[in-house]
Amino acid sequence: MALASEEQLRHTVRTNVILGALLMVATLPGRTQGLGLVTEPLLAELGLERVKFANLNLWASLLGALVCLPVGRLIDRVGLRPVSFVLLGGLALAVLGFSFHITGTAMFFFWLFLSRALGQSGLSVAAIASVAKLGQGKNGPALGIFSVILSLLFVVGFVAVGASVVETGWRHAWREVGFVIGLVVLPLAVVFLKEPSRESRSHEFAEGGLGLREALKTPLFWIGSGAVASFAFASSGLGLFNEAVLAEVGHDRSVYHLFLAVTTGFALLGQFLCGWLSARNSLSLLLGWALAAYAASLALLVHASSSLVLWIVAGLMGLSAGFVTVLFFAIWGQAYGSRELGRIQGVAQGITVLASALGPVAFATVHDQLGRYALALYGLAIIAMIFAMASFTLGRGHFRVRGNG
Repeated sequence: MALASEEQLRHTVRTNVILGALLMVATLPGRTQGLGLVTEPLLAELGLERVKFANLNLWASLLGALVCLPVGRLIDRVGLRPVSFVLLGGLALAVLGFSFHITGTAMFFFWLFLSRALGQSGLSVAAIASVAKLGQGKNGPALGIFSVILSLLFVVGFVAVGASVVETGWRHAWREVGFVIGLVVLPLAVVFLKEPSRESRSHEFAEGGLGLREALKTPLFWIGSGAVASFAFASSGLGLFNEAVLAEVGHDRSVYHLFLAVTTGFALLGQFLCGWLSARNSLSLLLGWALAAYAASLALLVHASSSLVLWIVAGLMGLSAGFVTVLFFAIWGQAYGSRELGRIQGVAQGITVLASALGPVAFATVHDQLGRYALALYGLAIIAMIFAMASFTLGRGHFRVRGNG
């Protein structure tokens, strides 16, 4: 029986790693990077000013973040599969509505909000829960593989959608995305997504765990979520203005494209490495070192006029991004068990979405006031280092603060 149970658990993990990655990639039309694929033709067609577009996008992201908590609660109460079904169906309709029925600013904001709420917020919580809610306590390697698969699928998605936008226009490309979500990803999720059951969990997580209110009272939650949010805040702002930041230190667009490729490669390496290390090392220490490396990369970027320093920055930035991605998926189940993991992840995801929405605003504001991005980079490096030191204070206990439920 034990061997059968272990084999069932491994099968569930393998299935949900793949399906979870598909769910996360389906959030593409609700993410900043995905919307960036259609931003220019969309602005030209609607005649929207960039500042107005940025403000509409900010409010759509902030309001969309409110969906994270109820989605987490529903996953805990109703189950992962039915919630994923509703989110995927709603997102498919929102993306199709985005492509068919944008006739002015009001409709644009409506469909943008739905895409952000159902995709970036709600479906992201479900995707993370599909693997993390298995609650093995040793799911770091699985989460590392999950992160690598979704990163590769995102690359394929960006290339495919980008090519379609160029060849057929943004509306046709967005319709294709909507149909793929509704006719491909949704049926696969309904048929193959495994609902984690008590029998499929390890004994360590079968009983006990903390609830959301208990988790919110622990310093660990605020250090962990704050650390990831500080990373999201910096990476979203830097991601939007990366080319301008590199130009400020003397590098042209060709270097910018190569910089993105190098950081992506190191991020994949970081995901593999973190997945391997997390099975035998403290997650708190791994998070601390990842934030410290990211802080160093931000500070060094101000002085990256030479190629050597620039590629050191790219390596540190990519590795730390890979580590933070895996750790964000892993820490909540390690710390609080599976009893209300969906709700806990929902709050953490909401904080991250808020931070990523505000990051570009902070970068733009600093540049408008001072004419340079350097102070923003230094300030964010200090914040990242503060959270790195706070993570180190959690000690060597793998974020474990679970109760008896």
